[in-house]
Amino acid sequence: MRVLRGDLWDFRPDPLPVSLWLRWLPHGLLCLVAFGVTVGGTAQLGDNGYLRPGAAFVIALAQGGAIVLGLWRPVAGWWLSMAGTVVGAVVVHGRLALVPGVTFTWPWTAAGIIAHLLVLLLLALRVRTRVSAEALALTALVTWFLQGVWGGSRYQPTGVVAVVLSTVVVVLGAALRGRRVARAELVEQTTLTTEERARRTLLEERSRIARELHDVVAHHMSVISIQAQVAPHLVEQPSPELVENLAGIRQNALEALTELRRVLGVLRSENPEDPYGLGAPGTGTAPDAPQPTLDRLDALIENTRAAGLDVTAEVGGVVRPCAPGVELSAYRIVQEALSNALRHAPGSTVRVEVAHGPDGLRIAVTNSRPSRPVPPSGGAGHGLLGMRERAAMLGGHVTAAAAPDGGFSVAAFLPRDGTPPAFPADVPDRPDPPHPSTTGEQTP
Repeated sequence: MRVLRGDLWDFRPDPLPVSLWLRWLPHGLLCLVAFGVTVGGTAQLGDNGYLRPGAAFVIALAQGGAIVLGLWRPVAGWWLSMAGTVVGAVVVHGRLALVPGVTFTWPWTAAGIIAHLLVLLLLALRVRTRVSAEALALTALVTWFLQGVWGGSRYQPTGVVAVVLSTVVVVLGAALRGRRVARAELVEQTTLTTEERARRTLLEERSRIARELHDVVAHHMSVISIQAQVAPHLVEQPSPELVENLAGIRQNALEALTELRRVLGVLRSENPEDPYGLGAPGTGTAPDAPQPTLDRLDALIENTRAAGLDVTAEVGGVVRPCAPGVELSAYRIVQEALSNALRHAPGSTVRVEVAHGPDGLRIAVTNSRPSRPVPPSGGAGHGLLGMRERAAMLGGHVTAAAAPDGGFSVAAFLPRDGTPPAFPADVPDRPDPPHPSTTGEQTP
């Protein structure tokens, strides 16, 4: 009963949409039919039903007005049509045998049947099939009660005709509505497929551009940097101006390489600012800043907590300005370490430490043993390798090792100015061990 009340006690506006080709012509035709129903119903109720002109006009106006109301509020129009039919049947019931030889069409008049069929069609075209079926069932129930239970002395029964025609109209309206909904869903799916194909084509093109940039530009910029670094050693007692100019060339080449790697990251990633879903706190969206720095570390940690990890953070030392590439790489290293903990150590406790020193940044991300089963890994990942490449590009280093308690620890050092050393770092370039809970992040 609650479902029935929720379906049929709904008087919210639901206008009949304008026809694509005919525009407002269907609305005008229905209004014309409503006028004819009102005039014909008034004449039939007055001549054959022996009602006073005022009463006959009010009942016929309710039946004709139900069509017009159904154009904007189909459920309300159906209720008005039912009310007009019931009131007319009750009022005429006592006058069925007043004139011998005259039989009245009861309980549905001809005008009432036409009006109710149109109202049911308007209803079935715009509401769910269940609501149309409920309206049809109540129409049949009321007709059965008036004609089968109450009855009359002498009349021409119209209940069966009204119920059969109503069933046909409801089935037709539901079929047309289902066809319209299916067509709309097909158009929407086609639009989504086209957009997805265009997006995939765009990503493939961006990946191709990234590969070409990496193969050509990055190689030449690396050669320029190395040549600028080696050139002073090829000349005995080079002048300070030459050394300074070559150092500037090398620095510019390194900055160009840093910017190039950022551009390559944008080209290769569909969401380059937040590839692991760790966006602004509490929103799950990507950061708004073009290049995140350590200023967004709190937002990164908050989103990791929202993802299900217990994360604590500690920032030590005197905060000093760092090169933009150092800030970005520090943020990305912490982000990748937290993402690894999310994937490979669910339910663990993570501690993030960032220490500002006079020579650079020291970062440590340590997670405990996972407290929940670890999902299977899809294969070898490149997270640790990416961290090492970021640090090596800036003259730093990254180490990763299993913790004694069964967890995992990632430590990194980044020079403050982001300038790689002239000679290889003292830290041995050894491969990092795989994460204790999976081999998905094993570094070759």
